[in-house]
Amino acid sequence: MSMHLAITLLTILASLKWGNWKNWKEYHSSMFFIATYGLLYEYIVQEYNLWEFHADWLFSVKMIVIIYAVITMPVSVFLFLSHFPSKWFQRIVYIFIWSFIYIAVEFVLDQSGRITYDHGWGIGYSFLFDIVMFSVIALHHYYPVRAYLVSIFIIAFLISYFQVPFEVFK
Repeated sequence: MSMHLAITLLTILASLKWGNWKNWKEYHSSMFFIATYGLLYEYIVQEYNLWEFHADWLFSVKMIVIIYAVITMPVSVFLFLSHFPSKWFQRIVYIFIWSFIYIAVEFVLDQSGRITYDHGWGIGYSFLFDIVMFSVIALHHYYPVRAYLVSIFIIAFLISYFQVPFEVFK
């Protein structure tokens, strides 16, 4: 089986078992938020990837990107928010747990040659990115406008720090 397909199917199965489907609409906008930013990343860095998925026997790279952006990421955000704690310390621990889950999956992808890094990015940056990403998703769930504003600054910082060629004006 395709490793990328297996990750997607396991994410869907986990959401069916542990997701709060009764209140799925409560998480819908955050699911859309992560899908939008996943696709935006692909658009901005299309010629300058910091990380890149690799095709396997079933899917092309473009299809893998679409599957992660439109299915795997939103479903995992749904699962993440389904059990988001109310106490601050528990929230921090929860964000780290999810970041470790994501980095463990990415480590498997890295070891199997299904993802590679470029332009100074590495798995350590991915872990930091995951912590920030889950924090911003949680922020978006409660304060969407603040999350959009924070995301603009994060994107600008990453474009600058990793010297991503991105023209604002032409």
